[in-house]
Amino acid sequence: MTPNKTDEHRMHQALRLSLRGLGSVAPNPSVGCVITDVTDNVIGTGWTAQGGRPHAETQALAKAAAKTQGGTAYITLEPCAHHGQTPPCSQALIDAKIARVFYAIDDPDPRVAGAGAAALQAANIKVHKGCGAEEAARINIGFLTRIKKGRASLTLKLAMSKNGFMRTPEGQSTWITGGIARRYGHLLRAQHDAIITGSGTLIADNPSLDCRLSGMAHRSPLPVVMTKDPIDLSDTKLSARALHSTASPEVVLKDLAANHNVNAALLECGPTLARSFMEAGLVDAVALFEAPHDVFPPILSAPLQKSNSDAEYIGWRLADFTCTEDIMLAQDRYRLFYKHII
Repeated sequence: MTPNKTDEHRMHQALRLSLRGLGSVAPNPSVGCVITDVTDNVIGTGWTAQGGRPHAETQALAKAAAKTQGGTAYITLEPCAHHGQTPPCSQALIDAKIARVFYAIDDPDPRVAGAGAAALQAANIKVHKGCGAEEAARINIGFLTRIKKGRASLTLKLAMSKNGFMRTPEGQSTWITGGIARRYGHLLRAQHDAIITGSGTLIADNPSLDCRLSGMAHRSPLPVVMTKDPIDLSDTKLSARALHSTASPEVVLKDLAANHNVNAALLECGPTLARSFMEAGLVDAVALFEAPHDVFPPILSAPLQKSNSDAEYIGWRLADFTCTEDIMLAQDRYRLFYKHII
């Protein structure tokens, strides 16, 4: 069974739906599902609910009601095959008499790991894997990284001037990008389970590290403050809800995954902490906001440039990353890069 243009379009719809769960479903993956009837009309859609349940397939099937016989399901992750808090989604699809299932990527969870697809095929359902695979893997890089590597994934967020610098000549943090770009940054916060910063940013900015988009305060990520030595957070905006750690970057990401139900973490910090994560090979993605103006004189190297003679070079290359998104946010440019997809 080979997907046609209509199948690809339906999977794209499912992928868009899966974005809605990011930041609110961990440790579960964020999945999207579209169900069509025998005439290819959409009869049900769903995405993973807050807290991880109900699953996307369950919601889509409920909306489709009794019209599913002979229909098609488009799902961004292999349907589950294990009995947990809810019955397996693979069995729900079988019971609904779905005829075809397109799913984007395998579920690496050992409780699934091919068993979902096998159950569908054993019930004589036509199954195709791979449509929309790259985008599905990017969307669920946190879940995939946690299952396969035992740590949270990490996205480094940078706001930089046109000539590649992050602060004023005096070393002060300042607004480099405009209001629309900053609001987009808050959307990134909402899509991550945790947000990491360092002592330098804490002292300079006393940040809240929350999501300030209207109606989305409840989607604020878990704040994590990393320092070399113990620090008193009682007089900061983060005192009531932040984790504090003096551990190494890798240990922090593993602890977040194992003990705090974190799939994906966002790194908003200064160059020193950013460099420690880069040198440890722990940066999986870069969210880069670029302003249209320069900062002079530069005091910090441009970390995304392939070579740099102005100041300290951070030691990594944009060539190692692939740009998957490139848009304008008013006068500012936003690009999203991934180093690898597992």
